[in-house]
Amino acid sequence: MRRHSIIARLGPADKAPVKVLQADSLLTEIRFIDGYSRLGFGLGQIIDQLIQRGVVPSEPAADLGILAAAITAADTRISRVTDAQDGWTREIDLYLPVDDPARWEALAPLIVRTLKFLTGDHWRLLVRERHLKYKTLIQKPSALVRPPFTSVCLFSGGLDSFIGAIDLFATSKKPILVSHYGDNSTSSQERCADQIAKVYGDIRTRHVRANVRFDKNDFSHAMGNEFTTRGRSFLFFALAALAASGLDKNPIIYVPENGLISLNVPLDRLRVGAWSTRTTHPFYMARWQEILDALGIAARLENPYRFKTKGEMLAECKNQDIVREHAVDTISCSSVTKARWLGAEPGHCGFCVPCLIRRSAMTSAFRKDPTTYTIADLHARKLNSKAAEGEHVRSFQMMARRLKRRPGLEKILVHKSGPLSDYTADEVAKFADVFRRGIEEVDRVTGRAVVGPE
Repeated sequence: MRRHSIIARLGPADKAPVKVLQADSLLTEIRFIDGYSRLGFGLGQIIDQLIQRGVVPSEPAADLGILAAAITAADTRISRVTDAQDGWTREIDLYLPVDDPARWEALAPLIVRTLKFLTGDHWRLLVRERHLKYKTLIQKPSALVRPPFTSVCLFSGGLDSFIGAIDLFATSKKPILVSHYGDNSTSSQERCADQIAKVYGDIRTRHVRANVRFDKNDFSHAMGNEFTTRGRSFLFFALAALAASGLDKNPIIYVPENGLISLNVPLDRLRVGAWSTRTTHPFYMARWQEILDALGIAARLENPYRFKTKGEMLAECKNQDIVREHAVDTISCSSVTKARWLGAEPGHCGFCVPCLIRRSAMTSAFRKDPTTYTIADLHARKLNSKAAEGEHVRSFQMMARRLKRRPGLEKILVHKSGPLSDYTADEVAKFADVFRRGIEEVDRVTGRAVVGPE
């Protein structure tokens, strides 16, 4: 195991020595101002798009974007296998240049707590004042048209975000859609945006996208790859915050996600802690609201579907014509490329947790699922419980049986994936209820599947 120290630099003038906390850590420097005097690694890309639309991000939001990009670099390039003593928990120090060091020093413990919950790693955040040359990172245009947007909506190319965007446009809201791309989600985002545009008008002026990524050439020494990407939602939220910081009247940042996957309660005793993703967990969302407040970004983070199952989201979507015809264009699979292992084209596997929730939602809302899956029929043969194809099916079956045997158990289990202390008793009861309904929804598809060792 080795600790990593990642120093975020701005342009060439940012060269003052940075004293690291642990001298024997592996040191990585990342320069964020490119040859065109703008932020690199996809940050300048989205900032330019926002400004073109009349949305000028704040300096604290720019600092947040740099932090999120540095986290992404660490999360995707520091291997849990080779760099963590227990095969999971990494030790990472981040050194960040910021506009207001006093504000960020006060905020650092909250950032660390949030990242620990999200990724399961040990983080430390150290800040220093930006070099005087880079005191202003956001260049405001001399003439600026007030933006027409009143909210921000994360738009991933997944089914939940597709429904979320449709519902906003159908109710005459004026969101700016924010996407991160770089994999198979790229084509899905484009297809979904095109379908929405056919009904609600040209969406290009209302959609900004970024590709924040790092490859081996961005580092001064060899770095590995890490594919768990537990920290990805920190980047997504930071990109949304860039947009929200440039809007008036306390905009809402919509994070469309069904309640079952958002809670992500461990389905069995082996799926706990950092092994369960927490990208939109209520506790994490509450911490992010605190981060926004502390940075003076007057936006409210909201998941409008936190008390709905995916099937309920589909059935209640405010434009049934679009969603029924084009839900198939969305991507839900946790890893669409793994189909290649089975000699198939990239697509939905049909047996990971998101695919199983998707299958059940489509069946519940539409009585049929037009999605093409690597395993087309879960009931056609026995699924191997020792392989990925049967692992999650069996876990859902076991959870469904537990809830049936012990009515009210969901009120206990809903606390397993993280604290709910930020919420009222009534809200916690609703979280428990959507968990129970979500499991029941999935069980209607997985319950009859035969799973066992080969």
